[in-house]
Amino acid sequence: MDTLIELLDERPLENVLGVEMFRPKRVVYICPEATASDKSTANRLRTYFSHRGLSPELVFVGASIYDSDAMVKTLCETAAKYPDCAMDITGGTDAVLFAAGRMSSESRIPVFTYSRRMNSFYDICNAPFAAGLKCSVEYCVEDFFIMAGGSMRIGRVDNAILKHYMGDIDPFFELYLKYRRKWTDIVTYIQRVSPGEPDKPVSLLARGSYTVKGERNARISAPEDALCAFRDIGFIDSLEITPESTVSFRFRDEQIRKIMRDVGSVLELYVYKACLDSGLFDDVRTSAVVDWERDRRQNAVSNELDIMCSKGVMPVFISCKTGEVKTEALNELAILRDRFGGKMAKAAIVTAERGGAAMRNRAGELNIDVIDLGDLAKGSINKRLTALMRKVK
Repeated sequence: MDTLIELLDERPLENVLGVEMFRPKRVVYICPEATASDKSTANRLRTYFSHRGLSPELVFVGASIYDSDAMVKTLCETAAKYPDCAMDITGGTDAVLFAAGRMSSESRIPVFTYSRRMNSFYDICNAPFAAGLKCSVEYCVEDFFIMAGGSMRIGRVDNAILKHYMGDIDPFFELYLKYRRKWTDIVTYIQRVSPGEPDKPVSLLARGSYTVKGERNARISAPEDALCAFRDIGFIDSLEITPESTVSFRFRDEQIRKIMRDVGSVLELYVYKACLDSGLFDDVRTSAVVDWERDRRQNAVSNELDIMCSKGVMPVFISCKTGEVKTEALNELAILRDRFGGKMAKAAIVTAERGGAAMRNRAGELNIDVIDLGDLAKGSINKRLTALMRKVK
């Protein structure tokens, strides 16, 4: 085929998958009339295809999507204009699909679709080239961001650096499990004795009073056992504690300083490593920032994702919470999942608490898997990730 007719969908994947698989010279998007005259949709798709090394001609044909007769006429006129064409009905609204069905019964053009459950294309009518054809497209995490009209930039953690710290993550997490109930105070104490100054190089030396001010005027004493444990796993050295007086130590390096001063880093890093170790995914990223305005302005609209993975054409979103999981967090995760991957995407929330019934019920309603403290303590996160990937929606 030279021309592929696509029924424009609000889910980004449905608009590009057939193009990536069959590589037509031209793509005609049938869409609402307002969208056909809106350059932002065309620009987004051109940017995405360029990112993927493709350069098809893109044509946008406006149609009255709720007028079946008008839609059939538009489809027939498009097919007549581009004789060597095929139509992909993977995307599109029910009304548009109904019109496409009417048109295909009156025309001999090839029509095919994609099954996400079978990860295969199927011949609907006169399209033997698509019959049972397995989808061979693979995406990295960044592809999904660009596909949805955003861009990806580095968040709190540079993933390229993390490869040098894989051996540190499990001991760090074991220490967290041991001191989980005191973790916030431990991190707060470390923050207080290692403040940074704007526009000055980060100091690896930490020094401060034995007792410091915490939240709400609470007083926090030096967590001596935890600091000794950090020393034992090689995160700090030169530890000196003078009871009721002062504490000093030196961070191993700037990256260790950063993760020791962040309450949530330990869980995110553990889940990140578990995803890598599982071998289930083609790409795994932590602390990935989606920039919806494609720039680096301080006030640009963005979302930061704790963990995002990809497997073939499936994005997987994982949110990590060291504390209680609130309904707002579940709703936000579901919105991000649906915006990026629609029906293809999966989501899980990892909590260092034991998930309550109300939270689990809400997660179930949103089709979000829950991995809780019990799974983490038993070391069964790999098993839970495997179950997530095998789950049929």
